[in-house]
Amino acid sequence: MPESGQLITLSRAARLIGVVRGELQKKIQQGSLRAFDGMVTVDDLLAAYPRAQLEDDTEQRRVALIKEKAFGKRIFERAMPDIETLATRVTELSKELALSQLQLTQFKTLLDRLGDQLVDIGKQPEADMKGAVNGVVSWLGEAVSAALVPDALNPLAVRDNLLRVAAAHVTVLPSGHDFFIDGPDTLLEGALRSGVPLNYGCSGGNCGLCKAKVLSGQVKKTRHHDFVLSEADKAQGYVLLCSNTAVTDVEVEAQVAGGVQDIPFQEIAATVKSHNLINPEMLLLHLQTPRSSRLRFLAGQYVNLRLAKSLTADLPIASCPCDDRNILFHVRRMPGNLFSDYVFDRLKAGEVVEIAGPEGDFILQERAARPFYFFALDTGFAPIKSLLEHAMSLEPDEGIHLYWIGSGEESIYLPNVPRAWADALDNFHYTKLVVGQDLAQLTALREEALLKLLQGIFSAHPEIREGDIYIAGPEAASRLTESLFLDLGMPKTRVFLSYRSF
Repeated sequence: MPESGQLITLSRAARLIGVVRGELQKKIQQGSLRAFDGMVTVDDLLAAYPRAQLEDDTEQRRVALIKEKAFGKRIFERAMPDIETLATRVTELSKELALSQLQLTQFKTLLDRLGDQLVDIGKQPEADMKGAVNGVVSWLGEAVSAALVPDALNPLAVRDNLLRVAAAHVTVLPSGHDFFIDGPDTLLEGALRSGVPLNYGCSGGNCGLCKAKVLSGQVKKTRHHDFVLSEADKAQGYVLLCSNTAVTDVEVEAQVAGGVQDIPFQEIAATVKSHNLINPEMLLLHLQTPRSSRLRFLAGQYVNLRLAKSLTADLPIASCPCDDRNILFHVRRMPGNLFSDYVFDRLKAGEVVEIAGPEGDFILQERAARPFYFFALDTGFAPIKSLLEHAMSLEPDEGIHLYWIGSGEESIYLPNVPRAWADALDNFHYTKLVVGQDLAQLTALREEALLKLLQGIFSAHPEIREGDIYIAGPEAASRLTESLFLDLGMPKTRVFLSYRSF
């Protein structure tokens, strides 16, 4: 255990400094930062980052960049919690401060008594012992004075206390996931924004599927719910995650989806929020679900859409599970295809679209401590975009690499999105490549051109072999890409494929 200094988790330490957890873990492995059961002290953290006290806005600026440029969900401001929650957090911190002061006073009293006893020992006739004891007494006096009146406060300790007022830290057991509650978010909203797939249903307080047990800390009900918790549940500390926020740092016992088998099949009547042309050949379809019936899915999955009663298509979801009410799709113009023709030429805002799903196992292997490599071929960017947004919300320790390979320039139909991610995130790397051949209709010459391009990527970056590969796009081109990496010796358990693009 450390001799002094407040212990904090790596997640909180990374947030204070403004780095990813992987950087801290590397320092621990290199021996330049001490760790105690996965935690570090603010004193050691400041020693490892001596300029941290001069960069108080690092964390805020990083969060703003990620939220505004990368996700584009909303203009993100560091909203403070409501006044009641804020007052409670300040009160809790005040209690801790008062306790620390009491313990410090008791410590001084103990040392004073110890000094008196040593003085008594010093009255013994042995001259040598008397000199030694006097030295101990002198040292004790100086140590107590230094402890009671420190030269300077650790700036990270001060900032950590402020962070605990503005954002509560939530740990989910037994999975070990953790996240922060920013502003007025509920526990469920905070988890989803951080990529933690908690179990839930309606997210509106009606079904009770997000019921969880509070193991420690204090929560507060912020939204009404119709689901009735029994008195026995209340006595054991159960709450609805969709209707409560964290007042202090808390630990909750809750179920987290471990895979596609934990996501229920759903049928939801959504409405068209908007449908806008990205370019003449691509359209962004934005569907919105009812507040009481949101779509629960994992990043990378697809759904079946039905409109005008009979027109259907299986489409990959192009948005993050963190916003389960607003679902995005990328639709390609396909003359003669009834679904495509209707979406481009006849679809109206407010029209009802039936969603059935989700399906598919093209999901992120988030527990793997390896770099992510994403290969989006033409419209394969849709499911890759969903995976990327989920990966970024996890703040992975290793790097994120995106290669968007287009048949032509127009096939890179959202060029500003990955460029914004690269500007916002230190560990995100984006490469745009144009093969100059139609990837949806491969011939022998086109296969040769694609293979040459892929081999060039691997020759320049052989470290790709150490990561996980995610490939999405037209079937033939995607399978060819998969075969290349398998032929290079990568195990199939680390090469993931989706060719369901519309």
